[in-house]
Amino acid sequence: MLAAMGVGAAAAALPGRAEAANRVPEEAWAPKPALNPSFADAGRAVTAERTNAEYNNFYEFGSHKGIYRAAQQLRTDPWTIVIDGEVSKPMEIGMEDLLAKMPIEERIYRHRCVEAWSMVAPWIGFELRHLMALVEPTSKARYVRMETLADRDTMPGLRQHWYPWPYTEGLPAAEAAHPLSFMVVGAYGKVLHKQFGAPMRLHVPWKYGFKLLKSINRISFVEERPVGFWEELQGAEYGFWANVNPEFDHPRWTQAEERVLGTGDKIPTQLYNGYAEEVAGLYKDMDQSSRELWF
Repeated sequence: MLAAMGVGAAAAALPGRAEAANRVPEEAWAPKPALNPSFADAGRAVTAERTNAEYNNFYEFGSHKGIYRAAQQLRTDPWTIVIDGEVSKPMEIGMEDLLAKMPIEERIYRHRCVEAWSMVAPWIGFELRHLMALVEPTSKARYVRMETLADRDTMPGLRQHWYPWPYTEGLPAAEAAHPLSFMVVGAYGKVLHKQFGAPMRLHVPWKYGFKLLKSINRISFVEERPVGFWEELQGAEYGFWANVNPEFDHPRWTQAEERVLGTGDKIPTQLYNGYAEEVAGLYKDMDQSSRELWF
């Protein structure tokens, strides 16, 4: 009947339909992760799950926003993460074992894309600094470089050879260690949808984001500043200040406002996405006139 109505495939790809194949262990969250009271109100209503689940950037599955069906091909079980580089305790660890070591909680965070759309999501995860404590970065670990899975068997976007695969981005160690930096393993009270970047993605809420890391399978602590995917592709367009400051436009569009997913409302963009009080001190010595400065 669903097939005759033309909705069978879509229904199978929507939240709750494909999660049986996405076996990040929910038992690792028992009891259900508590909502951190410090992040119980993002200042705006939470975006509907279906709206978020059907509007995603995940270039490994295509450059359009409707990649949620294609993303169901992502294989997340088993999943191993390599953590290496300038650390005292490098490791290769399974997702289940990592979750067992982390304090899992729920946080409601704002998210804004550099493309000038925004949403609010109830993420489940843990602070990145807890993972850092697990591996003990050395004094040489000035940056954290993360890498997204590149599986040519399941990710058709990798055929776009002009992109510098695999997808990578870096954070200064001070950003990574900030309490707001969050490793996401779930959303909307359940394991992370594949199109969100299962089984683990990064969310840095004060940065508008270019894509940010999804389906992370390697985290490396390095001394030299890593060049990220978008910087390598077009550094002049994706500089730091056009990513966090509404008064510093992207070269091709204004950053002064944003379109709220699910409503179409246009609202003013906030400095550091509204988290300036917590993070502005990280950048007080940076050159604010540079358009090409990444971080």
